[in-house]
Amino acid sequence: MSTGEAERRGMARARELGESVLGATSPNPPVGAVILDAGGTTVGEGATGPPGGPHAEVSALAQAGDRARGGTAVVTLEPCAHTGRTGPCADALLAAGITRVVVAVPEPTQLAGGGVARLRAAGVDVEVGVGQAEAEAGALASWLTGVREHRPYVVWKVASTLDGRVAAADGTSRWITGEPARAAVHRLRATCDAVVVGSGTVLADDPQLTVRDAQGRDAGRQPMRVVVDRRDRVPATARVRDDAAATLVSGVGDPAELLAELFDRDVRRVLLEGGPTLTAAFLRAGLVDEIVMHLAPKLLGAGPSLVGDLGIGTIGAALTLDVVDVTLLGGDVQVRLRPTRHTEGRHRGGPRADERS
Repeated sequence: MSTGEAERRGMARARELGESVLGATSPNPPVGAVILDAGGTTVGEGATGPPGGPHAEVSALAQAGDRARGGTAVVTLEPCAHTGRTGPCADALLAAGITRVVVAVPEPTQLAGGGVARLRAAGVDVEVGVGQAEAEAGALASWLTGVREHRPYVVWKVASTLDGRVAAADGTSRWITGEPARAAVHRLRATCDAVVVGSGTVLADDPQLTVRDAQGRDAGRQPMRVVVDRRDRVPATARVRDDAAATLVSGVGDPAELLAELFDRDVRRVLLEGGPTLTAAFLRAGLVDEIVMHLAPKLLGAGPSLVGDLGIGTIGAALTLDVVDVTLLGGDVQVRLRPTRHTEGRHRGGPRADERS
């Protein structure tokens, strides 16, 4: 059976649902699910809950109730077939009387795999790979990086002037961008498990690195604040040491070692907000997966540049980027980019067997 229009719309909505819980599900994947009744009408929606909570399919089935019987489940990731802190989603779909399942991304781990096979063995029609590229590049990108490379996905956020300055010659940097761009940073932080800066950023700006809502109030869920401080320079009075969120001050200077430490703490998505030196270290190591750049229509002509020395001496060796999208944020411009290659090879291990619970 070919994918119908209702199923394609359902998959687009499922991707949105996965995006809506990004940053709240680690180490589990942020999955979205939509239940269509036998006539193709949406009767249930769901997204992965926090660890130990219901998976997307279970939430969507609960909303659909009896209307799920004879219907279709549209899911961004193959339903799991194992029992962890929750039961197998494949079994929940069978119990609800689902007769067709449309999947974007096949399960990459040994532990949770087998859902499609179990459904097909029970007579359910299953189609896999619908919108797979879009789903893998969306909410699932961070979790898939963890599965494939055993490290968190890294988003580098930077605000600069048009001539690439992140501060003026006298060190002042507040505010390069306007309020809409600063609000966007808080929304971006909310999608991450940890925010990483260097000790120089803490000493220069004393940021709190918390997530605040549109009214300026601290959000209910806060990412971990991580400060790279090899020389024990961060004072006890620094705002990152307050009780607004968990804080890790790490003496690990190597980006790969730092990410390994965070991965072991169930961090799957990192927001890198460090200065030029720390950022250059991540880029040189090939450990930046996405860039969110806020450009202000200003010129300084002097001051620190947005990134330090990358060890590149000729234009042919430049680190090239793909532009994903461009958005106006008030008077500023947000550009999202992804590296097309890396300055250094990265570890690419096989799928872990313990990535879902």
